[in-house]
Amino acid sequence: MTLLTTVFAAIICTIIWYKRLPDTKMGLGTLCLMYWGASIMWFVDAIVEYSELGAAYFEQAPADMLNDAYLGLSVVAMGLVIWLVILLIKDPGGLVRGAILHKK
Repeated sequence: MTLLTTVFAAIICTIIWYKRLPDTKMGLGTLCLMYWGASIMWFVDAIVEYSELGAAYFEQAPADMLNDAYLGLSVVAMGLVIWLVILLIKDPGGLVRGAILHKK
């Protein structure tokens, strides 16, 4: 489930990035790279686990699948948090800088 969750997030993010390709101010490429990196990590993990367990790899308990789903969703959420922090630091529209300077 972790692999599926991150691959779906990577595909959706890549489609959004590709549609907005000329506009790179929002840093969607960074988010895509984070999700594709996580997908590759989970894919390698699945290969190693399959080599150890064989066909038993596909016979997971429902509780294990639920834990994997939560882990996958938390990875996607953490990727979004990291991307938002990067976005706030870069401040492409100058909104954060304007809000801070306006309050002083």
